Amino acid sequence: MPLLTIHHKTVYRYTHPVAFGEHRVMLRPRDGHDLRVLASELLIDPQPMSLRWIHDVFGNSVAIATFDERADTLSIVSTATVQHNPVGSFALTPDDPAYFYPFLYDDEEFPDLQQFITPQYGDPNGELSAWALRFLDADAPTPTFNILSGMTHRIRESFRYRKRHEQGTQHPLETLQTKSGTCRDYALFMIEALRRLGIAARFVSGYLAMPSDGAQGYVGGGSTHAWVQVYLPSAGWIEFDPTNGIVGTRDLIRVAVARDPRQAIPLHGTYLGPADAFVRMDVDVDVVSAGAERETA
Repeated sequence: MPLLTIHHKTVYRYTHPVAFGEHRVMLRPRDGHDLRVLASELLIDPQPMSLRWIHDVFGNSVAIATFDERADTLSIVSTATVQHNPVGSFALTPDDPAYFYPFLYDDEEFPDLQQFITPQYGDPNGELSAWALRFLDADAPTPTFNILSGMTHRIRESFRYRKRHEQGTQHPLETLQTKSGTCRDYALFMIEALRRLGIAARFVSGYLAMPSDGAQGYVGGGSTHAWVQVYLPSAGWIEFDPTNGIVGTRDLIRVAVARDPRQAIPLHGTYLGPADAFVRMDVDVDVVSAGAERETA
């Protein structure tokens, strides 16, 4: 069970002091049997007038900061140490209800899963559905794992990762038509494809750790990241990362889960002032083995 420390620093810079509206911070890792938060600290400069923590509708930890001071920079630094117990790919036997597709969800679970089964984005010409159906065997029931791993690796191998400066996540049809996007775009695209097969899927926001080539563990690097969780009877929620072709939680540190990416934005806030007052946002993320030395600027 490796111990990891995540350093996440975001600095907003302005041409002159501005007033700040409410800021919502979703950076604290999400506890579970495979991920235990041992320590967590959130430092904000200028110091907020108030800082309160809530659990949102999905049980994610969200810090809400309000301010009464003007400044030309806003610095938000999150540091968390976690005990990470990576879970590998799931193992179902032919006797399990979800081993083959199609399968049925339990009557007691279905009402709670329905929001994750219902598609959220339009597909007027059936392009998303057609893409998803390619992963089904034509003449026999399809092993569910083949569908899920097939989608994960097909996106990894045939789509082109492309950074975008536009806010938000692009429509899944745009991701399909351009075969390009960010990790958040890939995750949303796979989620919508799975929902068209009646498979419950949700969005995950978190961190990607970058292991060293040797036996030294995690010695630096890492980034914010997004991937997919799929719910299967007998297996529960399983992670799939179409950006890196990862099945399971290896190198993935979960922060938030949501029905839609717009509900899992790591940092969101406003400022009061002219639009041209904003200069830039600098983000530095580092994931290291706990106790490893880290140089800071």
